[in-house]
Amino acid sequence: MLVLVAPGQGAQKPGFLSPWLELPGVADRLRQWSDAIGLDLVHYGTEADAEEIRDTAVAQPLLVASALISAEALLDGGAPAERLGATAGHSVGELAAAALAGVFPAETALRLVRRRGAAMADAAAVTETGMSAVLGGDPEEVTAHLDKLGLTPANRNGGGQIVAAGTAEQLAALAEEKPEKARVMPLKVAGAFHTQHMEPAVATMAQAATEVEPLDPTLPYVSNLEGSVVDSGEEVLRRLVNQISAPVRWDLCMETFAELGADAMVEVCPGGTLTGLAKRGLPGVRTAALKTPDDLDAARQLLAESAPSGE
Repeated sequence: MLVLVAPGQGAQKPGFLSPWLELPGVADRLRQWSDAIGLDLVHYGTEADAEEIRDTAVAQPLLVASALISAEALLDGGAPAERLGATAGHSVGELAAAALAGVFPAETALRLVRRRGAAMADAAAVTETGMSAVLGGDPEEVTAHLDKLGLTPANRNGGGQIVAAGTAEQLAALAEEKPEKARVMPLKVAGAFHTQHMEPAVATMAQAATEVEPLDPTLPYVSNLEGSVVDSGEEVLRRLVNQISAPVRWDLCMETFAELGADAMVEVCPGGTLTGLAKRGLPGVRTAALKTPDDLDAARQLLAESAPSGE
């Protein structure tokens, strides 16, 4: 069984969409979405520099668009429910996963993420905040250390990685006073996502969600909240709203993939982060990361060799 996953903010790199525009129909698709949400996805995905696409209001729509474009190329017109065993996304990647699961159309996902990204950017502008990955160390000792510094374990990613989020001063203290046997790596994000600092964005996202009529997922959708499979479209939408200020439990998502019988995982563009975590969190599971269209053949091979759960 193959699970298709979508990465979160920080995975984007300058020009990463350029090779995908060479595929038939992709440029037109991106321009259509750009017009719908008032953001030039082609420009930001091909010409913008690292600082421009670090902007939360830009990065989030760009990531959802790239996830959906690469997923469509992988499935080559096939229905996700007929080809996949499950789907999930890390943080903003959950919107792409929800669209792939049939909860709402791709354009609706782009409209929602446009509102989400702008609201989170506004929330992040109130106080200088950010995130740093803590690599290694004992998980309980790491979380206790973060609590002592007033930081939040915003992402529990498994594989020995916990992401701390908080103010610039708190993160500076973490860099100076690292947990025992751990390394600290600042992340290229513009706010303390999945913490109380994002509460103002929750209300905006909740209002945007009232304009959506969700459908129940057509394949298992694994939620960031506690790694459970959610089979109600209304519940998926509710969680997409509340997850903005709640920690991401990717470690528990990977546990669920294993329980579902996953033997393969493909990470859509810009792939690499989640397949890297799977090397430690899902030993024995074959992986493929979509970075450019050159990676499609290997991913399609995995897809052909893996049947959805129950077949």
